[in-house]
Amino acid sequence: MSDAPLSDRRPSVEPEPIEMTSEPVVLDQTAPSGDDLFGADGRSDEPAARAGMSRRRRIVLGSVLALAIVGAAGLGTVGWRIATEKDAALGTPAEVAGLTLDVSERARTTADYLRTGFTADIVDAEQSIGAVYADPAAPNRSVLLFGGTALVWQPERSLDRLFDLVSEGEGAIDGVREVPAGQFGGVMKCGTSTGEGGDIAVCGWADHGSVVMAMFPGRDVNESADLLRDIRAAIQRRS
Repeated sequence: MSDAPLSDRRPSVEPEPIEMTSEPVVLDQTAPSGDDLFGADGRSDEPAARAGMSRRRRIVLGSVLALAIVGAAGLGTVGWRIATEKDAALGTPAEVAGLTLDVSERARTTADYLRTGFTADIVDAEQSIGAVYADPAAPNRSVLLFGGTALVWQPERSLDRLFDLVSEGEGAIDGVREVPAGQFGGVMKCGTSTGEGGDIAVCGWADHGSVVMAMFPGRDVNESADLLRDIRAAIQRRS
C-alpha cells in the first residue's frame, strides 16, 4: 500500500464530468422493464409495435369505410326505387289481356266487396279498385281483381298481409311462392286456395306504389302468373 496521505492520492482514471440540465428529473417507479423495451436481440421493439398498431388501424378504418360505402349505396338504391315507384295509378279498362270487364250487378257487388275488404286493411290507400273480368271463351274462368295505390314502405310484407287476409276469408292459400314480377318490378307471389268449388290460383304483386291481388278460378298458378303480368302491364301506370 502507498504511504502517501489520502488527500494526495489521485485516481488512475479521471472521472467523466456530469452534465447538468435544466430539465427536471422524474422518477417513475412504473417504468417498463428491459424485456418490455427490448427484444431478445437487445434492440427496441417499439418501432415494430407502432407499425403493427398503425397497420391494424388502417385495416379497421378501411373496413369501416367499405361498410359505409356499401350502406350508402344500399340506401341510395332503395331511395331511388321508392321515388320511381311511389306515384302509381291503376285503371280498369273495358278490355285487358283478352278479358272483358263484367259490368253486371252481380259482378259489381263482388268487386265492391273485394275493394272494401282491401281498403279496410290498407287505410292509407290513395286509390282502390275492384273488378271482375270475364273470359269470353270460358264463363267459369272469370278473374277477380282488387287492390289499390299507396306509399308502400315494405312491399313484400304488405303483399304477405294481403295473402293472409284472403286466407282468412276464402280458406288457406297453399304453396305460396315468388314468381317473376315483370316489367314494373316489385315482388309478385302466387299460391293455390282449395275450397268447395275447387282449386283457385291466387296471385298478387306489390311495389312501393301499389298492392294488387287477383283470383283465377279454373287456372293453374303458372297460367295465372302469366295472365296477371299481362293485366298489370295494361292497368298500371307511373307518373
